[in-house]
Amino acid sequence: MPLLGLMYLIAYIDRQNISYAKLQMVGSLGLSETAYGLGASLFFLGYFLFEVPANVFLEKVGARRWFARIMFTWGIVTILLGFTTSTAMFYTLRFLLGVAEAGFFPGVLFAMTLWFPQAHRARMIGWFMIASAFANAIGAAIGGALLELDGIWGLQGWQWVFLATGLPAVILAVIVLRILPDGPATAPWLSPEQKTWLTRTIESERADGGHADHGNPFAALLDKRVLMLAGVYIAFPLSAYGLSYWLPTVVKSFGVSNLANGFINIIPWIITAAALWWVPRHAARTGASGNALTWHVVGPGLIAAVALALSVVLPGAAVKFACLCVAAAGTFSAQPVFWSMPGSFLKGASAAAGIAAINSVGNLGGFIAQNVVPFIRDQTQSNLVPMFFLSACLAVGCALMFIVLTALRRDAARRAVPVGAARPA
Repeated sequence: MPLLGLMYLIAYIDRQNISYAKLQMVGSLGLSETAYGLGASLFFLGYFLFEVPANVFLEKVGARRWFARIMFTWGIVTILLGFTTSTAMFYTLRFLLGVAEAGFFPGVLFAMTLWFPQAHRARMIGWFMIASAFANAIGAAIGGALLELDGIWGLQGWQWVFLATGLPAVILAVIVLRILPDGPATAPWLSPEQKTWLTRTIESERADGGHADHGNPFAALLDKRVLMLAGVYIAFPLSAYGLSYWLPTVVKSFGVSNLANGFINIIPWIITAAALWWVPRHAARTGASGNALTWHVVGPGLIAAVALALSVVLPGAAVKFACLCVAAAGTFSAQPVFWSMPGSFLKGASAAAGIAAINSVGNLGGFIAQNVVPFIRDQTQSNLVPMFFLSACLAVGCALMFIVLTALRRDAARRAVPVGAARPA
């Protein structure tokens, strides 16, 4: 888990570095807010197109080699972004960054179905996603500081942002290739007895829980449960990326320096990390099934939707920022329990394809946010009015999420009834 968390921390920094580079890059390249938003969003288009094939390939070749390849290529593309000279080059490299990283996040989620029994999975996903919160915090601190290197060695500050955040991914790729095991069977820290227990426990869950292995993994894309989860999940990445990419711009509008902006933006992500730790544990204590599971996804999302709306209407920079902190915590902390669900009904290559499909469709929310948020900003000349759009999308998404998770819970209960037994109404 520490190694996976470190990998995700670097991945997320390399996704989010554009939000700090933007503070200088837009002027340097002569981009409008809308043109910048399109370029930033092309990451999600490349991610969407290649995520399912990438995750199916991971299931074939193993996590160690595939994760190393992903990290190496996204590190190289991030470094190349530091030498962007035109709008077309910016668009191309952002798209290629999505292609390079495709399969990492869902690949880790798939790997967790091999490593952790269902009762532990939400908490482990929470620990993993805490890395994204720390990535935003660290990215905020170093992003603002790197902009201050403007002019050193003839490079602008935004160029230093890409160079300094891309290099760690290339270095870590070599470490991953050497020490990451492909699964529990090759883990040197597990005894033979522990490996046997873990294998039997997970196989028992699969046998008892109605897990589907569709033969052809791409058939999982037509599983109604996968389609429903993919459709309703889109609201969470939409609000998460809309908020996290735009937050430095909002804070900048409060009249602070680049360096102060970076350190102020650490605050919401520390709060988010705490929420990511607490919500899955509370779900486990109260029984991460049935209504408890549903409300540990929907509840934080609704709180975030209200906070986003309040950030626009309430007066005072400090109050607005506090609302955005709550919104970030709610949006992210809803996701670990959600991501524990696909592994409860899919296995093998079908799990790899299904998880990737849910994540790839959901991450189209990032594509939408990165185009709509700057467009609203250009039309209204307000950095905060776009939060109304994110709030509305998240509120609708939470309502649909409640309906879908309730339907899936009832479906799971029906599938768990032995053949010939009376089924619940």
